[in-house]
Amino acid sequence: MDAERDDSEQSLQSAASFKALMMTSSTQSNMNLYDHLTQVLMKVMDEHPHNAVDVIEDISHDVKQTFFEEKQSTLRDLPQTTAAELLAEKQRLLFAGPEEDDQEEKPKADVCPVFAVSLIRTTVTCKWLSNHYNMESPLPNVSVIGFYWEQAGVGLGREEMLRVFLALKQLVESQKLLRCRLWGKILGTESSYIVAEAEYGEGEVERSSEESAEEEEREAEIEEDEDPLPRSTYEPLPALPEETLGTGANKCVYYVCKEPGLPWVKLPSVSPAQITVARQIRKFFTGRLDNPVVSYPPFTGNEANYLRAQIARISAGTQVSPEGFYKPAEDKDDEEDEEALNSVEVNPDFEGISVAELAESLSTWVHHVQHILQQGRCTLVDLAKKTGDDSNEEGEAEEKEDDDEPEQVGPPLLTRLSEDAEKFNIPPWTLRVSSTLTFQHALAVIRSNLWPGAYAYSCGKTFENIYVGWGLKYAGEGYSPPVPPPPQNEYPSGPEITEALDPSLEEELALQETLEEERDAEEELEDIDDEDDEEDDD
Repeated sequence: MDAERDDSEQSLQSAASFKALMMTSSTQSNMNLYDHLTQVLMKVMDEHPHNAVDVIEDISHDVKQTFFEEKQSTLRDLPQTTAAELLAEKQRLLFAGPEEDDQEEKPKADVCPVFAVSLIRTTVTCKWLSNHYNMESPLPNVSVIGFYWEQAGVGLGREEMLRVFLALKQLVESQKLLRCRLWGKILGTESSYIVAEAEYGEGEVERSSEESAEEEEREAEIEEDEDPLPRSTYEPLPALPEETLGTGANKCVYYVCKEPGLPWVKLPSVSPAQITVARQIRKFFTGRLDNPVVSYPPFTGNEANYLRAQIARISAGTQVSPEGFYKPAEDKDDEEDEEALNSVEVNPDFEGISVAELAESLSTWVHHVQHILQQGRCTLVDLAKKTGDDSNEEGEAEEKEDDDEPEQVGPPLLTRLSEDAEKFNIPPWTLRVSSTLTFQHALAVIRSNLWPGAYAYSCGKTFENIYVGWGLKYAGEGYSPPVPPPPQNEYPSGPEITEALDPSLEEELALQETLEEERDAEEELEDIDDEDDEEDDD
């Protein structure tokens, strides 16, 4: 009897433990097996399904589904705002401009509606053409320019050109620029850059020079406050000075933005060292201005500086115009001033060149942007003369010798494209006509083969330049980066500084015996000499 009682107690304990296990809640669904089986059995008792053992899995699934449906909500989560929607919201502000002030130009109510629409379109078109051809507006009509680029098969597309026009209009109004135009678009791996070219104003040049002077004063104060550290005696070659704002490679100022409607960012001025290194490297743009440029030779600056250097190189090599549109500046007070010699102005007597002549010969096209020399500047700087002492006679002699040598200068302004040199056995330019079917309304289009993506068109008395590409120069069939120079020797190798092996004991004893023999021989010679001297005295 005691054994049976013990067995019954153990069975009750095991049943209680098993029931506790079945009532343990799941961490995922917060359900337990005991309640689930209870609900499944109640469903079987209520419905009396045929062949219940075969559909027990479906019944279990239905019970679970019913449990979850009770807790589900009919409300849906709001979708996250995409990047395209955020950009569209910012671009919407470009189209929400102020109402037109010229209300008197609108037709009256008693005018025919069809004639009224035609009158409005004609008035707007005349305004666009006057702004584009007469250059009275600080911003040329990008819509008209986009129409011409569309005929030439180049450009950004009609919709994007319209957004770019509104973005440029916003830039001109915010920065109060004197003249602004669409320079082009430089593609990147993550995003692209829309580049706007503007002219420096006199006040802006003065303000920039004052800011640079203030920065130099701040740096000097910081250096004075810091503890003096030991400095190296190495004196590097003097750095080439940057060209002043409004001259040379810094003649224009450039603004970039990733998409129309996003904020414009002003690029910094370019230095000769940055242009020199940019000629030796090839880097794709990422679309992030603060991205560091990792290259060999090392580039001083980030992607904004590299972008500015490439823009200067592209402008100097691909900005062209019909011959006669520009003429050398003559209204300068000082004819010997470099700025007067290296600047051009619009020729009011330009009568235009026919499309047939422009599309036939490169002699009808000229460069109207200064050439960048090997120094990275548009004007040559002689560092030897600049750093030499005027009172030193040797320095004066060297200056005289330098004066005898011909000065290294680049091609002058308004040089014809026919004088450009070929590279990699390909012509530097390609000429064509936009349409051979309607030649009377065609454009003359010229394309640069050295800078793929640079185009120019001309029609009548108008022309325009644009660049749409990756910002890299054609490098032939393949590009191989420059090989680093061989490492410099730390010290000259020679027996004086070369570490020798320690001699053995036998070698040391032999050397000691040799030295003693030599010493004895010298003493004997000295004794013989002394005896000879005594005999001579006697």
